[in-house]
This record gives sequence, structure tokens and C-alpha cells, in this order.
Amino acid sequence: MEKLNRIKEVLEAQGRSQAWLAGKMGVSRNAINAMCNNRSQPSLKKLNKLAVLLDVDVCELLERTPKDESEQ
Repeated sequence: MEKLNRIKEVLEAQGRSQAWLAGKMGVSRNAINAMCNNRSQPSLKKLNKLAVLLDVDVCELLERTPKDESEQ
């Protein structure tokens, strides 16, 4: 499965749990777990809320897309 977000890494770096985030987001822990393991992706609205709660820029929650070498 392609890794699209870094939610799990940001939570771990901050010492926060998925249960904490689920409570703050008002969703189930299973929903957060699916996002953390890239089985589902948050909507843009939820991604923005995640960034606010975790006090990070939205870009920090996303995996960088490698530039196509043919474009360089």
C-alpha cells in the first residue's frame, strides 16, 4: 500500500496516542488507526483539523511526492 500521509510519525514524535487524537477529532480510534496506517486518507477538512490539533503545518502530515526525473 502506498504511503500518503505521515500522521503516525507525527503522533509518535509528539508522544501522543491514536486514542488521544481520536478523542480530539471526535472519531473512532479505528478511524485514526486506518489513517495512521494509510488504509484510508483524511478529507482536506479533516487534514486541516489534524494539523491544527498537532500544531504542525499541513505539509508535515503529507508524504512528499518525488519529482519525476524526466522533468529536470
